Amino acid sequence: MPRYRSRRLCATVPMHAELRDKPMSMNVKPAPSILHASRQNRLLQVLPDDAWERLSAHLELIELPLGRVLYESGVRLQHVYLPTSAIVSLLYVMADGASAEIAVVGFEGIVGVSLFMGGETTPSRAVVQSAGHAFRLPAQVLKQEFDRSGPVMHLLLRYTQSLITQMSQTAVCNRHHSLQQQLCRWLLLSLDRLNGNELVMTQELIANMLGVRREGVTEAAGKLQQAGAIRYSRGRITVLDRSALERQVCECYEVVKRETDRLLPDCLAT
Repeated sequence: MPRYRSRRLCATVPMHAELRDKPMSMNVKPAPSILHASRQNRLLQVLPDDAWERLSAHLELIELPLGRVLYESGVRLQHVYLPTSAIVSLLYVMADGASAEIAVVGFEGIVGVSLFMGGETTPSRAVVQSAGHAFRLPAQVLKQEFDRSGPVMHLLLRYTQSLITQMSQTAVCNRHHSLQQQLCRWLLLSLDRLNGNELVMTQELIANMLGVRREGVTEAAGKLQQAGAIRYSRGRITVLDRSALERQVCECYEVVKRETDRLLPDCLAT
């Protein structure tokens, strides 16, 4: 198995204001603030030095507002996205417009795996679930790096395996577990990809993600609020007691988390 040297940074500090305002093309040696931002994505953090040198000149740090669509079903991908603070939902959309989330991607991964897997299109849609930032990388640049068949290829394949696990477990969860358990799983997966404990998300959007009726989400969220696990107000969900969510969640969350931790380097380990 290839070895990776982590670009580790123990503390997380806010991005500089200029990074929030506009995309930034890195055609020169990355500034310290850019290097810091790259360390907020797990895959970029562990790139071998030679791969980092080849890719860094093509990275753009961009802002991803809530609800932005990164790609649509069947459209050829022009870029991949490596989130640093944003969370992206991968949704399957039916012909009648109904949708359901099949996976979620945050700082641990990359959006657009179909590109380097050879398909270049996918039947899913990628939508920003939680606003933040991400690095955008041209499709051709990543494909060239993948085709080197070196450490980057092995890293991306392992990430893809973890994503397939999440998709498979989501399908099982939606079929066999209660809406209350599904909501707990969704909240915990989202929480794992946030620096804080608050999500900006309406119940209608959550219902679209889970592929259920809004009334069901209202009831499930109400029970969690009564139990003191969350506080929900005006489209903001604040997790007050993570352990309460973990006690109520089904096995699916732990399966996904364990497989992700097994397959991906632990960039934050000391």
